[in-house]
Amino acid sequence: MTGRIRAEVRAFYDERTSSLQYVVADTASEKCAIIDPVLDFDEKSGATATRNAERILSYIEEAGLTVEWILDTHPHADHLSAAAYLREKTGAPTAIGERVVDVQRLWKDIYNMPEFPADGSQWDKLFTAGERFSIGSLPASVLFSPGHTLASITYVVGEAAFVHDTLFMPDGGTARADFPGGSAERLWHSIQEILSLPAETRLFTGHDYQPCGREPRWESTVAEQKAHNTHISRCRTAEEFVRVREARDRTLPMPRLILHALQVNMNGGRLPEPEANGRRYLKFPLNALDRFS
Repeated sequence: MTGRIRAEVRAFYDERTSSLQYVVADTASEKCAIIDPVLDFDEKSGATATRNAERILSYIEEAGLTVEWILDTHPHADHLSAAAYLREKTGAPTAIGERVVDVQRLWKDIYNMPEFPADGSQWDKLFTAGERFSIGSLPASVLFSPGHTLASITYVVGEAAFVHDTLFMPDGGTARADFPGGSAERLWHSIQEILSLPAETRLFTGHDYQPCGREPRWESTVAEQKAHNTHISRCRTAEEFVRVREARDRTLPMPRLILHALQVNMNGGRLPEPEANGRRYLKFPLNALDRFS
């Protein structure tokens, strides 16, 4: 790992959604970034809470860290984002990849929200592919990693990479690519770019569904993924991968929160504004996803 500064990474696993949230820190400057925070949501009762976010904030306070960034890798389909809440609490800017506007344009039509501003203005910063920034003294950069969604990006921070839902742990394979705007072929090429990073690069995934009931895991390396990933190690070409990925996707139900989550997450994690009675309401389109309509 010569010449590459090591990032201090703390993971927070949300059992309800099998999601990973991260705090990545530069111990020298005591600056950090929060990646993919989860807003607690119970779809049965409609209740929201901030337990996950408060757990992250407690850790940051105990560690004596200052938040420089609140980073999303993409608009999530399986949980609500706590980015807006954490921005309010910390004052740190929020950021996502610039192609989020493509997701916004797609989903504003699905939700029939013609007045929704699909311009990315819901975040403080839109990163371009290849853009460089820093977390304290940690160098960071952005890889455009579409396939799972139109807007997915990977954050490379020091010698660590946060690969969101592109790669799972090796025994979990790869992300699905059948959401609106998804593409198994694009996913393959995104994975190849991630796997072109140095072999010892630490990879941190966005979900772990605990194959065979094992304990949650979230960290691997490029070398481990190349050798053991259940999808990548047996697919030598894009065509093989697309065949395997699309066959797998045909067996999967849609995430239970996709229609709840996207209207919040394409708005930077902001809940809908209260209506005249003081309550907030989610809009739920029927027969909106082609595969199930």
